[in-house]
Amino acid sequence: MTTITEEPTEEPVERYPILALPADGIPDVIQTTEALDAARAALRAGTGPLSIDTERAHGYRYTAKAYLIQIRRESAGTYLIDPTAFENGRPRADFSEWAAELADAEWILHAASQDLPCLAEVKFLPRNLFDSELAARLLGLPKVNLGALMEQALGLTLLKEHSAADWSRRPIPEDWLAYAALDVERLSDLRTWLIERLTEAGKLDWALQEFSYLVAHAADAPTPRVDPWRRVSGLHSLRTPAALAVVRELWTVREQLAAEEDRAPGRIVPDRALAELAARMEKEGKTRLLRADLRAVRGFTTRLANRHEALWLAALDRAAALTRAEWPPRHSTPEGPPQPRSWERRWPASFERFNRIRPALIERAEELELPVENLLSPDHLRRLLWDSPDTTDEATVTARLAELGARPWQRELVVPVITQLW
Repeated sequence: MTTITEEPTEEPVERYPILALPADGIPDVIQTTEALDAARAALRAGTGPLSIDTERAHGYRYTAKAYLIQIRRESAGTYLIDPTAFENGRPRADFSEWAAELADAEWILHAASQDLPCLAEVKFLPRNLFDSELAARLLGLPKVNLGALMEQALGLTLLKEHSAADWSRRPIPEDWLAYAALDVERLSDLRTWLIERLTEAGKLDWALQEFSYLVAHAADAPTPRVDPWRRVSGLHSLRTPAALAVVRELWTVREQLAAEEDRAPGRIVPDRALAELAARMEKEGKTRLLRADLRAVRGFTTRLANRHEALWLAALDRAAALTRAEWPPRHSTPEGPPQPRSWERRWPASFERFNRIRPALIERAEELELPVENLLSPDHLRRLLWDSPDTTDEATVTARLAELGARPWQRELVVPVITQLW
């Protein structure tokens, strides 16, 4: 007898209508003073919040500046501005007067921390902010990217096929412009949906404190990294300070070239090529790398990289001429306190304290339905507990967390947990 078995049926996939074209059509890119003045007047006369986004050219250009700024106000429409057209011989445009005109409006951004640095460069910053991604995090939503939120909140699919495009390209293709305009098309509706849920969850005040903090620090200069060359991928495979010195010298040359040519460093020579060339010293027991070694690594044989061969060879010569005292240490000095996993031997009391408090904060965050890193920054907890005293009180912990930048709502929730388990 032949037994007929039914094939398992797949769960139906919920399909949402695709948000494919802007409701008002694809706007022209604003590149003249006259067009910008008209946009400013329309937005100034409008009402309601402003939806704002930026497009950069990560992976293509050295700088992270904005190559397109999208602005929408429901009563005024959508505008696409090319900030590079208004630089007038300066490194960046200056939109400070325009920002002042819109100061009373609430600005809606998604993942504001990604856009604020390039907006700060053109002096176009909000005084009132709503961050839709941060709001979603505080609500404990499982997916907080813009596409997922649009589906959950509005039942619409937002295509993201041009998010990693080279937005420095001119002219910008029309389908890219449609994508850019759609990123701000329904942000205002999303804001309304999120505010309703924040209010229901009793978290609206938390969100407002977080937004105020972002505004207050939007113009802060980025903290320079210590030994940024150590971020080269593949560095962990190198064992000797001499090989690390090679990477450092090559990285320094690559950074200079990238800045001069405004090209992403990895497009000049990829990280893996820097580490691979340095590894030849260790594999072959060499004390000096030569032209033959350079040409044996594929990343240095491209037309662009080969054009600068003399600079790479000079970097290798400098690395070879260094004394042992000038070699970089095998491991970098941590920025701030070391990671808690390394505390056990030198700071055993702090290690034990961390392993009491951290799980309790995770449990508290689960009760509040939000990520633990939003309840309290891991860096704040690390700095609070490292090499900490044997006793403390709520006032001391509160003051220290305030000094580190923890917001009032966070301090109110975590200080009792921390002091109880201290």
